[in-house]
Amino acid sequence: MKFAYLIEPPFNYVDASGCVTGCDVELARYVFAEIGIADFEPVETEFAELLPGVADGRWRMTTGLFGTDERRKSALFSRPIWALPDGLLVARGNQLGLGGYQSIADNSEVRIAVIRDQFQHRSAVEFGVSADRIVIFETYTEAAQAVRQATVDAYASVGRAHGGFIEQNPEWGLELILVPNSEKPPAFGSFAFGLNDTELLNEVDAALSRFLGTDAHRKMVASFGFSTAEVDMVAV
Repeated sequence: MKFAYLIEPPFNYVDASGCVTGCDVELARYVFAEIGIADFEPVETEFAELLPGVADGRWRMTTGLFGTDERRKSALFSRPIWALPDGLLVARGNQLGLGGYQSIADNSEVRIAVIRDQFQHRSAVEFGVSADRIVIFETYTEAAQAVRQATVDAYASVGRAHGGFIEQNPEWGLELILVPNSEKPPAFGSFAFGLNDTELLNEVDAALSRFLGTDAHRKMVASFGFSTAEVDMVAV
């Protein structure tokens, strides 16, 4: 069973021993075992390839994605597996005083990094950040490196991903600024499947419904930094 992932801690990453892990990887590993699939093969890719890959059969399921209306035209989505706010990755000290998308839109000098086709790109545009101030990258590390090198002032992604990256790379001198709920509430992420893969989707959803919110699930994701309150949002 091929599972597509991105290098984006704490959702997916390669640990010091060379093992692919992360909250999405471990949840997928657990779910596949529950439905009787022992042959689990994680496949690293870029964000832009996740949904095309399930469409053409390169893999059967992807790491968690925001299930937007546009994406539901080309993929099926599981029940939510996490609910998280966006965040800005900035240089430590946040010298520009950025506090969210609106603060970026209001400062015509600020340049922002996004990953191609990610939800945060659309959010930046909706808040009024002009296209000439949005720099598009293909991978998390490339975008984070742009902040580190000051070629951009901030990188918009899921706040939890930024927190995981900072924890693993403290020497990069970066800081996380969470986008306030009043500006944009937390969004739900789900595993994605091909449009014709209804049977697998139903099996995965049934396993998730039995597992999400249990003590074992809470223990699993707590090791990747998720709080009880964050689990509660997907445990209903």
